[in-house]
Amino acid sequence: MKTFQSRLLVAVFCSIQLFAFQSGTQGPPKYPDLPSESPAGFQPRMETWDYARREVMIAMRDGVRLHTVILVPKGASHAPILLTRTPYDADAQTYHEASAYLSPTLNGYDNADDVIVEGGYIRVIQDVRGKYGSEGDYVMTRPLHGPLNPTPVDHSTDTYDTIDWLVKNIPETNGKVGILGISYDGFLPLMALVNPHPALKVSVPMNPMVDGWIGDDWFHNGAFREQNMPYIYEQEATRKSELKWWRSHLDDYDEFLQAGSAGNLGRIHGLEQMGFWRKILEHPSYDAFWQEQSMDKILAAQPLKVVVLLVDSLWDQEDIYGAPAVYKAIKPKDTNNDKVFLVLGPWHHGQEIHDGSALGAIKFDSDTGLYFRQHILAPFLAHYLKDDAPPMDVPPVSAFETGTNHWRQLQGWPSGCESGCAPKATALYFQPGRKLSYSQPQSSVGEYDEYVSDPAKPVTYRSTRPIAPVYAPGSTWAQWLVEDQRSAEARPDVLSFISDPVTSPTKISGRPVANLVASTSGTDSDWVVKLIDVYPDGDPERPEMGGYELMVSADIFRGRYRESLETPKPITANTPLLYRWELPTVNHVLVTGHRIMVQVQSSWFPLYDRNPQTFVPNIFWAKPEDYKKAVQRVYHGPGNASFIELPLVTLR
Repeated sequence: MKTFQSRLLVAVFCSIQLFAFQSGTQGPPKYPDLPSESPAGFQPRMETWDYARREVMIAMRDGVRLHTVILVPKGASHAPILLTRTPYDADAQTYHEASAYLSPTLNGYDNADDVIVEGGYIRVIQDVRGKYGSEGDYVMTRPLHGPLNPTPVDHSTDTYDTIDWLVKNIPETNGKVGILGISYDGFLPLMALVNPHPALKVSVPMNPMVDGWIGDDWFHNGAFREQNMPYIYEQEATRKSELKWWRSHLDDYDEFLQAGSAGNLGRIHGLEQMGFWRKILEHPSYDAFWQEQSMDKILAAQPLKVVVLLVDSLWDQEDIYGAPAVYKAIKPKDTNNDKVFLVLGPWHHGQEIHDGSALGAIKFDSDTGLYFRQHILAPFLAHYLKDDAPPMDVPPVSAFETGTNHWRQLQGWPSGCESGCAPKATALYFQPGRKLSYSQPQSSVGEYDEYVSDPAKPVTYRSTRPIAPVYAPGSTWAQWLVEDQRSAEARPDVLSFISDPVTSPTKISGRPVANLVASTSGTDSDWVVKLIDVYPDGDPERPEMGGYELMVSADIFRGRYRESLETPKPITANTPLLYRWELPTVNHVLVTGHRIMVQVQSSWFPLYDRNPQTFVPNIFWAKPEDYKKAVQRVYHGPGNASFIELPLVTLR
């Protein structure tokens, strides 16, 4: 009996402890004689630092609080604020090194720290809703309040509320705010232009996400950029992006090919649990979902109240469409040519805040990133944000001219020279014998060239394999747009047309337009057109560049959207049809002795998902039996002439 009572008491005691544990109640320390040595809340001593770090939770109009890091230089008074809003962890961007100095502390994705530190700015970085230290729900590039967002809050209202709090609660500020950022963080300064706070004086969107279907992150002209699937997985799976996309193969070419369709690859990884992936699957065409989020269209309908500096990278591997598109949309509102500025630099995505002396094998004879920060960004910010408004000599357009490696100061874009010479649309025709010339083809003999496109052996977008994951350690993802295209030229399923050597410098300034007359034996097809500068052999200064094929502009078009971007239709098989679309912005000179090449192919894998070449309602769910070989013909005879429309400038 005594034993039973003892056991009963023990059981009751254990039940009480279990209840206390499950209900979260705190009992006395487990080991009171040896307490924890960590304080309940440690407070760093910062008296010797050259800045003060403050962390606050700023309440938005709906009560959700956003985690915000404020870095104030010691002794600051009447200092402007530079704000970045980010889904990429404000703490990580402001805790790079344990340092008493502000410069090494800043190592975030969007920190042009030399400009910020030397300029004496108050630096503010904020986690957007639902990410890292901020409360609320995360929605990928959260749309503005409206049909796609029934809530009263969006990035425009959150930016307004944040700026309102900052100017009222940071005693060291002069009340002037600038917002800047790259990529997703560059999309957010565009959102800030919608109903902007009066204290917002400048917006600097660098390489911004603008239209996710036409030419930025998610699609290009209807072809899905499936190498962004790991980004979606890691960005949306958890608040702090702890989960990482897993792989079964070293080579992404094999990884994506084995999965079949992008939809099946997503299913293998459980992506259907994430809201944005479900939206992509539901909206493969350019319907209202994409059109109503396109920032160039949104801002075209807004009044121009804030000075804007748009920064574009000519070899941006992620968001090559956005900045020039926004410039085109809002520049007509700038009647005095003093509110909308554009920079075109020879960079990959975000390279403007790093060393810009070279990109891959291409060298620029100077640090173009440093030039941008010292001669454009720094004086621009100081002029509009500092109380004494120091003068600046920043032109409306600063365009680096690749090929000659010179910065050009222009009054508008597109423009070929400082005196305002306008580019002239000039047709460069495909010819029999795989030639290019400015004369229309005269002979119907050999009116087309053809190749077989096999979805089982798609053309890779990289010059070599294995293809590393986009952001893997040591990845050269940022360089792929300048890789030598001779590897593609050697394939039987790529057509290469080439001109004679140019006899005088030839400048292309603007957006080339592909006019491809082509047929397919299938009922759907992708078309890739690449504009290439072919280097001559025998350069004594850089012999390793002999014959190099530098891609200066290229893009893909999904054939089902030939008649309508909103409504896909099957292609009539074996019928020559015109496919017309714009290629990315160029500011390039082919110097004497170089040649122009145009390559045509039907896959660019695994950057883009494979077209099955059989029309199916939704390519995301194409089945293995849908993927079929097709005979592709590119026409260049009289009446069916393919050509590239080049914006050519007559150099004086």
